[in-house]
Amino acid sequence: MKYVIVFLLGLSASLSSCSSKQKAHSAESFPVTSPIVLDTNTYVDYVAEIFAVQYVDVRAKVQGYLEKVHVDEGSFVKEGQLLFSLNDREYKEALSKSRALLKIALTEAKSAELELASTKILADKKIISTIEYEFAENKYQAAKAKVDEALSQEAHAKQMLSYTSIRAPFSGTLNRIPHKIGSLIEEGSLLTNLSHNDEVYAYFDVSEKEYLDFMSKFTRKNKAEREVKLILANGQQHQDIGLIETMDGQIDDKTGNIAFRARFKNTSKLIKHGSSGKIRMEKEYNDAIVIPQKSTFEIQDRIFVFVIDEAGVVRMRQVEVLARVPHLFMISKGLTPNDKILYEGIQTASEGMKVVPKFVSMNEIIQDLSAF
Repeated sequence: MKYVIVFLLGLSASLSSCSSKQKAHSAESFPVTSPIVLDTNTYVDYVAEIFAVQYVDVRAKVQGYLEKVHVDEGSFVKEGQLLFSLNDREYKEALSKSRALLKIALTEAKSAELELASTKILADKKIISTIEYEFAENKYQAAKAKVDEALSQEAHAKQMLSYTSIRAPFSGTLNRIPHKIGSLIEEGSLLTNLSHNDEVYAYFDVSEKEYLDFMSKFTRKNKAEREVKLILANGQQHQDIGLIETMDGQIDDKTGNIAFRARFKNTSKLIKHGSSGKIRMEKEYNDAIVIPQKSTFEIQDRIFVFVIDEAGVVRMRQVEVLARVPHLFMISKGLTPNDKILYEGIQTASEGMKVVPKFVSMNEIIQDLSAF
């Protein structure tokens, strides 16, 4: 019986030893790296609204039936070019009437002038009293006032008649024309829109912190610091480089943002008023902690890495990403250059797992990634 117990104890110890050896041999080898600190730059994109530098609503100033449309939608027109004609019969009649009234007023004024001259001769000879002369002078002044009134009415009638011919206030491209020939156009009705697209404005919002960072460079009056790029809706970069010109006078108390305005040339005439896009600004980072993107994983909108402790045990740690560059993350919180993190194999690693680290320097990783 004693021999049996001794044998069982020996067998148990042997199995335990084999199990420990198997566990030691089961520790997998994983590539690990350490964050690197370097000066780098990347870009930040901001959603932008794009407007033509010159853009107006073309509206009717008088009421009338649309008699003729001289242009087509989307066509380019020159300053002063005739766009629309309203029926002008009513306004021509008003002008004729005002001219007739002007002739009557001029005739009455001439008669009053002759009467005044005759009265003055008689008054000088003491044939009539000075009161009669004053009456004649007042009559002449009243006749002159009627002439001025008639001239004003004629000028107004001319102006109203001119409003029946709607012309382009500047050269540009027409938008949609909602009314057709024969439509009754009310005063103030929108006839079309006109935009001059040789240059465009792009408006975008930045945070207060970004605004302060930008202004620290803007005060140097370095043109290069104000240069921005425009990424169009299809992802392509606009051929012309823009410049930040101005900004709002206050920070929005609801969003904490402030609006910037950049101006771009539109050499190709590709950008239209009302387009959308993104403003791309270059941004420098000094002493940034950089790690590979493939070393990270996401859980519920939070980003984590696997850190290897001194015993070779995997520990999960949350990090905060400051910015993204191709294949790399800049970390603002959660890591130091002395930490070791899993470079590859995060899909098979788990919390508490023991690994055999195989160190790969970040310089080698960056060199390999730059080949892509």
